[in-house]
Amino acid sequence: MFIEREYMEAWMKRIMDRFDRLESRMEKPPEKERLQFNGELLLDNQDLCLMLNVSKRSLQRYRSLGWLPYKQIDQKMYYLQSEAERFIKERFDKRHKRNK
Repeated sequence: MFIEREYMEAWMKRIMDRFDRLESRMEKPPEKERLQFNGELLLDNQDLCLMLNVSKRSLQRYRSLGWLPYKQIDQKMYYLQSEAERFIKERFDKRHKRNK
């Protein structure tokens, strides 16, 4: 069984067009602009929630208890990366010592 050349080329063009469309959909979205304060990276609620695997309410509780220092800019909370890392180390060490 032979396929006509023109028919085959038309099918190949359709397939390649589909691949091109899929490729354009799969391209990474542009990374969000990272804010800095005095040369240090600022993390927002979403960043910290993903990093700690906790809810926004948990972050609010940590702020209220004074465990997690923050900065508020236009009704949005930000955390210095160094302070977030210190919070993680302190909380992890306390839990780790309790479980021993």
